Amino acid sequence: MKKRISLLGATGSIGIQTLDIIKDHPEEFQLVAFSVGKNMEETRKILKQFPVEAISVLHEEDARLLHKEFPKVQVSFGDEGLVQIAAHTNADILVNAVLGSVGLNPTLEAIKKGITIAIANKETLVTAGHLVMQAAKVHNVPILPVDSEHSALFQALNGEKKSDVSKLVITASGGSFRDRTREQLKHVTVKEALNHPNWSMGSKITIDSATMMNKGLEVIEAHVLFDISYDDIEVLLHRESIIHSMIEFQDTSVIAQLGTPDMRVPIQYALSYPNRLHRPHAKRLNLVEIGKLHFEEMNYTRYHALKLAIDAGKIGGTMTTVLNAANEAAVALFLQEKISFLEIDEFIERAMFKHVKISSPDLETILHVDAETRKTVQNMLK
Repeated sequence: MKKRISLLGATGSIGIQTLDIIKDHPEEFQLVAFSVGKNMEETRKILKQFPVEAISVLHEEDARLLHKEFPKVQVSFGDEGLVQIAAHTNADILVNAVLGSVGLNPTLEAIKKGITIAIANKETLVTAGHLVMQAAKVHNVPILPVDSEHSALFQALNGEKKSDVSKLVITASGGSFRDRTREQLKHVTVKEALNHPNWSMGSKITIDSATMMNKGLEVIEAHVLFDISYDDIEVLLHRESIIHSMIEFQDTSVIAQLGTPDMRVPIQYALSYPNRLHRPHAKRLNLVEIGKLHFEEMNYTRYHALKLAIDAGKIGGTMTTVLNAANEAAVALFLQEKISFLEIDEFIERAMFKHVKISSPDLETILHVDAETRKTVQNMLK
């Protein structure tokens, strides 16, 4: 029987690659519902390729137009629309590939319906990881990682006991500015920051990679997903992005997952788990061709955003919510060219400094802190 998939963020980088996987394996997967933002041209292409039951868009006006064009498809919009797609009655798996904490509530609603979660939206786990994992446990719902690093850790842990784990090692490419000092980052442009050396990603994730906040969010996500202490999570600079992550065990054995930098591999594994499917037309890993792999110790002074993220994780409670909201707001300001690249870190740190942590927050508290933090960052411009 085909696995029925609902997809949040169909026109983003992960969303597009998820659609590629579904097209590659029509005998295995069926897209039943998806959400998009404002890209109506791509939305129409997807609707013509996939006979879906429901879609959601950002704006009500776009929803009205699409409903006229595709009368057999259920069309919704806004935050409520995201929830409807996430918790779609006929879905077996939700691929959460939206950007930002907007993915939180849809994920929780999908879990309540017993839908398996393939999570590419790390902000959901950073903002309210304890609520997501608690809900998953209550409803017996698997949370399958889509990020290449967490997929690597998930695969390396298969068949192993958590008590045997000594540490997790998450690799990082270093982003587009890995060979520059902080002094040299003062005047970098948005165009420069969007030029990633290894991966093709959306603009927000690419900026996060350049500041290394992306890796900080991944450390928090790893802590949430695998219940491993922050003291036992290490970040290693690995320029080639061939080793996606590693696990060191108590007996000093290390299990690593390797592969070419291709997000379709972890996406497909999350969809096909516990099985593995053929990857047509994929580039195979050729270690002879690569020749050498390089590793460097992480410099937390140089990558200040990564340090801020780990600090927020260790503080816990609502501090990770503040970290994520402040980062989303600051990155948006940088992309609008309202602040400099280094001010992203500065704005996040100021927001964290002003916040008084609330332990074990409920959803209402998290959403309130998230909104207030975004206002705080906007007010910093004044």
